Amino acid sequence: MFSRLSDKLQGVLKDLRGHGKISEQNVSDAMREIRMALLEADVHFDVAKAFIARVREKSLGEEVLLSVTPGQQIVKIFHDELCTLLGGDAAPLASARPLKILIVGLNGAGKTTSSAKLARLLKAQGRQPRLIACDLHRPAAIAQLAQLAEQAGVPVFCPKPGETDVLKAVKEGALWAAEGGGDVHIFDTAGRQEIDEPLVAELVKVRNFLSPQEVLLVCDAATGQQAVSVAEHFHSALGLTGIILTKLDGDARGGAALSLREVTKQPIKFAGVGEKLDQFEPFYPDRLAGRILGMGDVVGLVEKAAEAITEEDAKRLEAKMRNASFDLEDFLEQFKMIRRMGPLENLLGMIPGMDKLPNSSIDEKQLKRVEAIILSMTKSERARPDSLNARRRQRVARGSGTTVTEVNDLLLRFNQMRKMMKKMGNLKKLMSQGGRGGMPGMKIPRMR
Repeated sequence: MFSRLSDKLQGVLKDLRGHGKISEQNVSDAMREIRMALLEADVHFDVAKAFIARVREKSLGEEVLLSVTPGQQIVKIFHDELCTLLGGDAAPLASARPLKILIVGLNGAGKTTSSAKLARLLKAQGRQPRLIACDLHRPAAIAQLAQLAEQAGVPVFCPKPGETDVLKAVKEGALWAAEGGGDVHIFDTAGRQEIDEPLVAELVKVRNFLSPQEVLLVCDAATGQQAVSVAEHFHSALGLTGIILTKLDGDARGGAALSLREVTKQPIKFAGVGEKLDQFEPFYPDRLAGRILGMGDVVGLVEKAAEAITEEDAKRLEAKMRNASFDLEDFLEQFKMIRRMGPLENLLGMIPGMDKLPNSSIDEKQLKRVEAIILSMTKSERARPDSLNARRRQRVARGSGTTVTEVNDLLLRFNQMRKMMKKMGNLKKLMSQGGRGGMPGMKIPRMR
């Protein structure tokens, strides 16, 4: 996400960091390039203009120009202003219980999917969400929400077949949710191809009846400045309390994310970063700013790891690595853990500096081939890779749709990794013996 904008910004800021001293001309040239990069990313013209003015003013301060590291200070100014542009701190949902959330937006933005994703996220946080289908216009919208609700393990209310009165459906759904318990009631409403009077009138009636604490607009990040125009119209009619930005994984420009907060004055509360139900997360402006500037998002990476890997699994694998008893079955399990954390390209983007790896280093197809090779082995072969003779390797290659060379390469790399683990294990043993007075005259510092 934001790949084009990120590349250009990092290039300009890297050039600034390369100067021992910075002049007003250096700053002006850099700001001109950054403004062009923002406009090419489809950032709203007024937003880009105001943002550049703020960064320029702070960058030309005497304490920056006369600093020992002026380039680094300008990068910090840029990062802080980018955080502010994106909304400052993360904006949580209202604390009311039950919390009523009205989901609105145009067709195709991802309202129904986002409703289910939000319900799943809240359930994982210990809440008791309920989904209410209110889209009576789009064919199969109710069936889609019901299917997604089942996947998320969340109760859902579906209007009677043939129901055409939206307000009646909303009233019945609200009553169902109130009687069935739950502390979050999520109403998925209808959309249109574009904003029109009937749509606005319908949503106003629904909002007036429900008096929801949250009115969240679902915006497609790939639509750029059109998303800003849509947000302005919906906010004017309904009084938005926040925004859900979808399809961030596929947007190379990112202009909508950088413009929406500034134009509507409403926070981006959640972001969809993939098609799966679990690829949905709270929106953290400072983390996204760090990723745009190539600083990574280590906190986000740790959170994803904690969700995908249990403490027991982590300890068990660590013990196997220490004892050099790590086999191909464990290797496969580790693979699956990493894949549960999401697309590898997204994970690498969270590690500082790793977003600049060439595409060939992030080859998902190669990972699938490795997984196929291991799955084509028997359990005993995975436990004892040394038993894989030439004939067995040919069988594994045929079964996985790969070549014998690829099988040999995997086994070679695995054996190298296991030897490295064994050396590390022996080194730790040696150190512990030295600490207890093992080899005479040998003083080994304890590992911290």
